[in-house]
Amino acid sequence: MAMPLSNIRVLDLSRILTGPFCSMVLADLGAEVVKVEVPGTGDDTRSWGPPFVEGESAYFLSVNRNKKSITLNLKREKGKQILYELAKKCDVLIENFSPGVTERLGVDYATVHSFNPRIVYCSISGFGQDGPYRDLPAYDIVIQGMSGLMGITGEKDRPPVRIGVAITDMGAGMYACIAILSSLIEREKTGQGQWIDVSLLDGAVSWMTYMAANYFATHQVPDRMGSAHPTIVPYQCFEARDRKYLTVAVGNDGIWRNFCKATQLEVLIEDQRFATNPKRVENRHELLSQLVKIFLTRDRDDWIYLLRRERVPCGPVYTVDEIFQDPQILHRNMRLELKHLKAGKIDQIGVPMKFSVTKETEMTAPPLLGQHTEEILKELLEYSPQEIKRLREENVI
Repeated sequence: MAMPLSNIRVLDLSRILTGPFCSMVLADLGAEVVKVEVPGTGDDTRSWGPPFVEGESAYFLSVNRNKKSITLNLKREKGKQILYELAKKCDVLIENFSPGVTERLGVDYATVHSFNPRIVYCSISGFGQDGPYRDLPAYDIVIQGMSGLMGITGEKDRPPVRIGVAITDMGAGMYACIAILSSLIEREKTGQGQWIDVSLLDGAVSWMTYMAANYFATHQVPDRMGSAHPTIVPYQCFEARDRKYLTVAVGNDGIWRNFCKATQLEVLIEDQRFATNPKRVENRHELLSQLVKIFLTRDRDDWIYLLRRERVPCGPVYTVDEIFQDPQILHRNMRLELKHLKAGKIDQIGVPMKFSVTKETEMTAPPLLGQHTEEILKELLEYSPQEIKRLREENVI
């Protein structure tokens, strides 16, 4: 059976991470994604490195599989006209330019909607299409700081810590996917597309959830707590004898009793200072001072075996090389191998969505710059070889 979005065509004007992550998810779900790039240079991330794999940026390769690349010079009138022709044949358009740029280029929502009222047009930006910060430049680290994520990440009395990947970019890309899919469903009812406005800041603020709720309830600013949890104890990382780390999540009092058995601390089960989670939170420091010492008596994997045997939620804190050796991750096909035209065999992270009926179609490696330009012009827009040649000579493609 065909993939869920096999009848959807996406025109992707985005670059770097948040837009390409969004369009890759749509492509993984079966959508045909036409990636529009600047002739000669392409997506900014094509030059981001090292590392490079046979000249291809590892960063670019990470978020651009299953797409077709066409190069278009949108500063040339003919390039813009080709884009309009493509937009007429597409269901979705994604862009992550700074607000105002699409108007200057003549590819804004009002323009595209005028000739394709069914288009679902998604704009992704740092701060959104309106408001006092609309025109400010934004990168992930800026948004992590302003959203509060960095304010609660790191150790107490030490500097804030950025989450190790550009999570606000990918989060906005996921929200954009949700909004696009919702709009496509709405279009089935009304026949009309619409303009979607997704901002990195809005998405990151929405993740503050219970931390914000705690502040609303108490008006107390939460401390940075490292890997610990403000309202559950023990719920954090511990260092083991081999200097590797593991996580432990004692989410209720039943798990606490199992935890005490696994760590041979049965004496603590009857200790009223730790009998309930509120008590353990109240006496956090006294408890953790004991647990830190205990975990230093065995190696990480030994602890994980003992804790899992008692059904205590726990796991290793993996370094990147360990992730892709884990049997569960491999069983779930979260490491893929694709054949790239230039880089040869490349490893990719797998698709996290599994379906009972529809099966994944064969995946394609991230495209070379402009790899599908002639194919798209010829097959989708019915341009002749002579016309394509002339566009190249005029530096339109």
